[in-house]
Amino acid sequence: MKLFLDFFPIILFFVAFKFAGIYVATAVAIAATLVQIGYLYTRHGKVEPMQWISLGVIVLFGGATLISHNDTFIKWKPTALYWIMGGALLVGQLVFKKNLLKSLMGAQMELPDNAWRVMSWSWTGFFAVMGVLNLWVAFHYDLNTWVNFKLFGGLGLMVLFVIGQALFLGKYIKTGEAGDS
Repeated sequence: MKLFLDFFPIILFFVAFKFAGIYVATAVAIAATLVQIGYLYTRHGKVEPMQWISLGVIVLFGGATLISHNDTFIKWKPTALYWIMGGALLVGQLVFKKNLLKSLMGAQMELPDNAWRVMSWSWTGFFAVMGVLNLWVAFHYDLNTWVNFKLFGGLGLMVLFVIGQALFLGKYIKTGEAGDS
């Protein structure tokens, strides 16, 4: 359910684009993100900081797209989000000497500091590359190809990266079964 909720605005953006074009799709994405945030706040009483940032970015870039009637702004939106997330991890590591992934996920899994460090740098690099890749597709291919990449390419690369992370983390995860040595 959480995964669907996270991708709800992207899926609606894709469907709206296919039926009504980029400007309707942009308005739908803004509205869907507002609904998503409203649902999360109503259901859980709080919204994660990254979700607030995502809302701000879609309203800013989507609003600029609608006001200027220029799709360049919406094409920059995924890159802005990727770079904000990667930048936050980078600043956490270098400036505050704090591993933000460990802060966010440390209660769910126990890992050695080196594994947390590798994971944080991996995600930082992944977000940097995804931002560049989004811009490359957005400005070297037609709009339809970019929208397809935004949903299928971005999601596919994220799934592959998460599988790679899971394989890396597998050696650190304890099964907790009796008789394990």
